[in-house]
Amino acid sequence: MEPLIAIPAPKEPDQSTMISIGTSIVQQIQHHFWSRYLHTLQEQKKWTRVIPNLQIGDLVIIEEPTPPLAWKTARVIEVHPGMDGVVRVVKIQIATGKVLTRPAVKLCPMPLHD
Repeated sequence: MEPLIAIPAPKEPDQSTMISIGTSIVQQIQHHFWSRYLHTLQEQKKWTRVIPNLQIGDLVIIEEPTPPLAWKTARVIEVHPGMDGVVRVVKIQIATGKVLTRPAVKLCPMPLHD
């Protein structure tokens, strides 16, 4: 029998506790890896290539916070270039005849062949 003032011996963790701790550590490492790795796969389009300006008469798709199949098409009727000559704002006309003003980055030009 041990005296009452003795420090109790540390309790050995059982095997199931060790497995659950190991599993959670592996899951944390896996989550950290995938969250950082997926960002390296995303293409950085900003300033890597020159994109032609939108012009009057271009057919565009309006990018909206809706499912892509619900996006509307429109025709460019007026462009507003910035001081650097790059078109930043565009007036467009949708099929109903309504005229909207949208930033050029929210419009996807349709590839039309002449």
